[in-house]
This record gives sequence, structure tokens and C-alpha cells, in this order.
Amino acid sequence: MISSGQRTLRSFAIALALSVAPIAAYAQQPAESAVLASYADIAHAGFEDALITARTLDAAIDALIADPSVATLTAARDAWKAARIPYQQTEAFRFGNPIVDEWEGRVNAWPLDEGLIDYVDASYGSESDSNALYVANVIANPILTVDGVAVDATEITPALLQDSLQEAAGIEANVATGYHAIEFLLWGQDLNGTGPGAGNRPFTDYSTADHADRRAAYLKAASTLLVSDLEEMVGNWTTDGAARAALPELGIAAILTGMGSLSFGEVAGERMKLGLLLHDPEEEHDCFSDNTHMSHLNDAIGVRNVYEGKYTRVDGTVVEGPSLSNLIAARDAALDTEITALLDDTVARMNVMVARAEAGEAYDQQIGEGNVEGNAVVQAAIDGLIAQTRGIERAVALLELADVTIEDSDSLSNPDAVFQ
Repeated sequence: MISSGQRTLRSFAIALALSVAPIAAYAQQPAESAVLASYADIAHAGFEDALITARTLDAAIDALIADPSVATLTAARDAWKAARIPYQQTEAFRFGNPIVDEWEGRVNAWPLDEGLIDYVDASYGSESDSNALYVANVIANPILTVDGVAVDATEITPALLQDSLQEAAGIEANVATGYHAIEFLLWGQDLNGTGPGAGNRPFTDYSTADHADRRAAYLKAASTLLVSDLEEMVGNWTTDGAARAALPELGIAAILTGMGSLSFGEVAGERMKLGLLLHDPEEEHDCFSDNTHMSHLNDAIGVRNVYEGKYTRVDGTVVEGPSLSNLIAARDAALDTEITALLDDTVARMNVMVARAEAGEAYDQQIGEGNVEGNAVVQAAIDGLIAQTRGIERAVALLELADVTIEDSDSLSNPDAVFQ
């Protein structure tokens, strides 16, 4: 039998344990500086992987140019797809860091008026009220006129693409550089609408076709520029790099801003819901290659990487450290469990979309009008992104961060505006 004195002592011990436990858990939370350091380490590793795979792509492009064939064109396309995997996972570092945001348009701007670059099908049209360079075709035309000024494009170089053509005349659709310009030059236009099939550019575009040498020069210039741009961003995340150095002032808000904005306004809204509302294949992110399902999946994985403070590199090694998850768990374990589950659920929903694409129904077919089942699969992934954004917002509230603004999208918040 337990005496009254023993009961009193036991009650005191339980009460003391209950009062100390939350304090102890809170004390175990990582320092903000440690979380930011591992976040920067993951950014550096991710951009370094993007650079490594871009160099592999550049070598494959060299091989295509040296000996155009079905085999070398296929190898270059495969290298492009492989290069997209680590790059897309780095998109979680956007929105929260101005150094990344100012740079990003050089490598991943989209959508593009591809007639600026090369020949297009007659269905593309011959003019645009909003873009005088809509069918400028720099590959076929060594002299261009931009805003009334002649531009000498006799020699196609990285400098020409970056300084004279990228967003020429101040028009965002004049995308001359980056992954999507290269994608267009490897696949050509996807003229299949929401039917099966990606772009089908022949390898002879680099051998016997008109302007083959200039097309090869453009492709090489774009690839060279992609490598140099990624080298710059890797440098920005080194120990004394500018993007890493900006983190102490930006704080944890930068991580949550990136996670929330990429999840909600960018991917769920502009890249997914807009195309689903319009049932428009022109609104798919990797539209020439039919690789959009993989880009969306890797964006979702990138957001989860940032939250968990863990990234698996292309060589299989793992970079990890104190994380936002640790920080949240120390204050509210249930919320951390909830956010982790939401992030996992989104990745799972994306994988359903990926499996469908790999079984033969590409993303542009999934968003096609009348494809009830495919539409539902895409909407489920969008719903996952929206749900995880709500979890991110709860994390912002828990940490009492006033300087987090999550990008919005009319596609989600005001869909009627999309049709106006």
C-alpha cells in the first residue's frame, strides 16, 4: 500500500516532470543559425548537382553537333531530362532570396515564344500583337531589329543570347536562354495538342537541314550559358557566397516564403491549375519534351527537402543537418507531424500523376478537356500543394513571423479572371 506521504511525493514528481518536459523539449530546438546553415548547405549541393548534370548535357550536345544521329539526339534529350531533376529541386530556394530570384529567369524562364529562336509550324501564326519578335527566327536571320535598332546576330554567342535576345524589347516571352530554349532546340514544337506525343525535331536539323550550322551554334551557346549561370549560382552558396551571406538577415522567413510560394502561387497555381482550367497544353511547364510530370514532382520533393533539412545528391550521398522540421517539432510536435505528412502526401499524389505519364498518358493529355480521370489526378496533386501551404502558414503563425508573403495566383484565388 502507498502511504499518503508517498502519494504526495509521487504527485509532486509527476507535476515537476510535466512542467519541465515542455521546457526541455523547447531547449532542444536547433539554433536558427544552424537551421540556416544546413539550408544553405543543401542549396549549395543542389545547385552543384544541377551544374554537374548541365555539364553532362553540354558534353552530350557536343556529341550531337559533332555527329548528328538518332542516337546522339536521344542521348542529348536524356541528358536534358536528367539535368532537370536536381535543378527543379532547387526551386524551393526561390522567392525567399532575392539573389536567386534575380538570377532564375536566365535559366528557367517559361513560357516562351519559340518563333524568336527557330522555325515554327504554320499553325503557330505569323505575328503577335504583343511581340514584334514572335517569329523573328534568329537562326534563319543574322540581322534582327529590336525596338527599331538593328542587332547583328551573324555570330551566335552566349553574349548575344543573354545581352540582346533574352527578354528582348522587354517582353518576358522572348526567352532565349536556359533549359527551355535548349529543350525546344532538342525536341522542337509539340504539335500534338492533348494527343499523344512530344516534339519530334529530326536529327537532320543539325546536319542537312537549312541553317544547321547556326542551329548548332545556338544550341551550343545556350548550353555554355546554362553551365556558366549555374557556376555563378553554386558560387553564391559557397561559404562566402552572396546568397548564403544574405541568410542571417533574411532569417527563417526565407525558408517558409520559398516553400509556400513555390507550393501555392507558382506550381499549384501558375503551372498546374491554369493549364487545367484552360485545358491548354501550351500551359505545361516542359511542353516540348512532355517532361512536365517530372518537373512538378521534383518541385514537391524540393520543398520537402528544405523542410526536412535533407537532400539526396545525384551520386547517392546525403546532405543533412538541423532543419525547420526540428525547429517546429521543438515547439509543436503535432504540427511538425502534420506538415511532414502533408509534404509526403503531396509527393505521393505527384507520383500517381508520374505513374500515369510513364504508362503513356502525358501531362498535357491528363489536363485535356473531357479527360475526367486525368483531370482528377492533376487536381488531386494541386489539392495536396494547397493543403501543404496551409500547413506552412500554420508554421509561420507558430514562429510569429510577420515578414512571410506567400505568392498568390488568380488560377486559385480568382479563377474567373483567367477567362477574362
